[in-house]
Amino acid sequence: MAGNGKLVAEQRRYRVRTVSDAKSITTAWLETVGLAQAVTLGLPEVDDRYHIWRVPLRRRRNERVGELVIDAYTTEIIEDKSTRADLIEARLLRKPEETAQGKKTTREASRRSTMRNTIGFGDCRELLDDTPVGGVDLIFTSPPYFNARPEYSEYEAYEQYLDFMRQVIRRGHRALADGRFFVMNTAPVLLRRTHRNEASRRIAVPFDLHRIFIEEGFDFIDDIIWVKPEGAGWATGRGRRFAADRNPLQYKAVPVTEYVLVYRKRTDRLIDWHIRNHHDPRLVESSKIKDDYERTNIWRIQPATNSPHPAAFPRDLAEKVISYYSFKDDVVLDPFAGSGTTGAAAARLERRFALFEINPEYIELMRASVDQWLGKEADNVLWIGCQPPAPAMTLL
Repeated sequence: MAGNGKLVAEQRRYRVRTVSDAKSITTAWLETVGLAQAVTLGLPEVDDRYHIWRVPLRRRRNERVGELVIDAYTTEIIEDKSTRADLIEARLLRKPEETAQGKKTTREASRRSTMRNTIGFGDCRELLDDTPVGGVDLIFTSPPYFNARPEYSEYEAYEQYLDFMRQVIRRGHRALADGRFFVMNTAPVLLRRTHRNEASRRIAVPFDLHRIFIEEGFDFIDDIIWVKPEGAGWATGRGRRFAADRNPLQYKAVPVTEYVLVYRKRTDRLIDWHIRNHHDPRLVESSKIKDDYERTNIWRIQPATNSPHPAAFPRDLAEKVISYYSFKDDVVLDPFAGSGTTGAAAARLERRFALFEINPEYIELMRASVDQWLGKEADNVLWIGCQPPAPAMTLL
C-alpha cells in the first residue's frame, strides 16, 4: 500500500493493477496454449522493482510447474522470463528420463549454434539485433569506461552511459542461449576535479550495472576480483596526497582491482541440465578444467602490456572466463571487441567467436591478426560491414 492510501500499482499507473487482472491475463494465455484445464494459479505477486507481475502455475495437486511473468505497464507476457509452454506440459506429464523397464526415453538436447566465427564493424546494438536469438553461448566483454568529460567520451551524462549499457545488456539477453552466462569486466571510474576548489569523484559503475543486469532478466552468480600489481594503481594519482602528508581524512586507497561480474540468463533449468543434455557429450568431456584452476574469487593477473588498445584486458583473463563458462565449440561474443583479445582467446581454446567493434582502427588490427588465431580457418570468418583480409599470395 502506498503512503497516500493507493495501491503501488495504482500509484505507478500500471495497467495490470490487481490480482484479478493478473489472473485474467494468465488464464487467457493458458487457454491459448491449451493448458487451461490442467493448470491452477497460485497467488500473483507484483514486483514493483521491475514493474512486473509473477503468477505461479501449479498442477492440480498444488505442485509448482512454472511461472508466468507479465509486464505491469503493457499487460504483455514477457516470454523470455516466463516458463515455456512445452516445459510446463512436460512437467504436467511427468516425462521421466527412464521408463519403468529401464529403457531410456528420448530426451531434449541443447542445440548447437549455427553461427560461425564473425567479426562485425558498427554499433554493437545494431549487430546484436541481427544476431540469431539464442545463438550465443557466452558473452564476455569489457565495456568502454565512462568519463564525464566530453573530450574523452561521447556520453555527456552518466545516465546516458547507463542507458546505453542497458540497451546492450538487453540485446545480449536476447542473443544469449537459455541459462548461459554474461560476464563483464568493469571498475569504478575516477572523475578528476576540473579546478582546485572542486573535489574529484569516484563513480561506482559496477554497482549500477549490477542493478541493470537484474532488471533485464539475469541472475547474479559471482563477483570475481581481478587484482593487479600494486604499482598499477598509482597512475590514477589517487593516494599521492595522503602519501605525502599522512593527514587523517585525506586517505584514499590506490585502486589495483577490477570486477569480473558473472551473471546467468534467468531460466528454470539447472546448470546440470546443460551438462547432461549437451548435444555432444565428447565436447563436455574434453572441456573439463585441469587442476590449476582459480579456487577463490581473487584472481591475480598481470595487466596487458604493449597493446595497441589503451585499455586492453589480458588474454589470460579472457581465457580463464572462457574456460570456466563455456564448452569447446561454443560461440563466445564480445560486443566491445577492441583489438580482439576475446577472439584470440576463444580460438586458442577451440571456441567460435563473434566480435563487434565500432572503431575502424581496431577492425584493422583484427583483420591483421585473425590468421594468427585461426590459420587457414581464417578464410571462413564472416565479416559484417567490412571487407575481409586480402587472400595471401601463393608462389607458383
